[in-house]
Amino acid sequence: MIAGVHSDNKIARLIEEAIMEDVGMGDITTDAIVPAGDRGLGEIRAKEAGVVAGIEIASLTFQLVDPRLIVQPVCGDGSAVEAGTVVASIEGSLAGILKAERTALNILQRMSGIATLTKKFVDAVGGTGARITDTRKTPPGLRLLDKLAVRLGGGTNHRFGLDDMVLIKDNHIIAAGGIAPAVERCLRFLRARNYHVRVEVETRNLEEVREALRCSGIHRIMLDNYSVPGMRRAVELINHAVEVEASGNVSLKTVRAIAETGVDYISVGVLTHSPAALDFSLSILHRGTSSHPAP
Repeated sequence: MIAGVHSDNKIARLIEEAIMEDVGMGDITTDAIVPAGDRGLGEIRAKEAGVVAGIEIASLTFQLVDPRLIVQPVCGDGSAVEAGTVVASIEGSLAGILKAERTALNILQRMSGIATLTKKFVDAVGGTGARITDTRKTPPGLRLLDKLAVRLGGGTNHRFGLDDMVLIKDNHIIAAGGIAPAVERCLRFLRARNYHVRVEVETRNLEEVREALRCSGIHRIMLDNYSVPGMRRAVELINHAVEVEASGNVSLKTVRAIAETGVDYISVGVLTHSPAALDFSLSILHRGTSSHPAP
């Protein structure tokens, strides 16, 4: 059913699963109506303004369905487009185009929605020095694409998973009996296994900030759900000793004030947990007839 999948490519495997979810045992509508030899030319247009992300992934989707399809991107990932802009054309088997259409558009719409929203946050903090970063609040299986879309929108990625950074959160602190013992246990664990990863500690108030600052070996302090005045006091207290990340209650209305407190990073869960899709459509412009009738 799906040709050309490279088993060592994580994105290709992800797309293959998405196509199989949609096509199943076969596209019975297309198989009934479209003769196998018919060819077509289609184009994908943006139906609203935004940042395009996922053109390369959408192109791969069409080619995984039929490697003979010719996909021509008109604009690159990360490009800003207006409503009505053609972003890609696809030429080849009409049946292949139709079978890949929904999966390719779903990927393109979600990734572009994430990139567009990220760009709005990045623009909102422009000139402050603060960087917009994502979280692990992603739908299962889509994190690779979601985090790529954040980068294409001008944001940065926080940890990808639980194995590439230590983030000591409130429940870890409760389990350890305090910030200091939680940090010490993590550092001992890392030394024993010769792991070299960054360590971040979540704090909820200035007293916890002070406790974190007394610990050696940490790289970043998170200010979780602080008020803007409280955040400003925490930044002054930390005084560049480590990086500072703001988290919680972040929106386009609040992000500028948060950035102006002097934090280094602002993590924004909404980028990936509930982005609005950027709308795209695929239209068939031309089809060629086949000498073989549909079965």
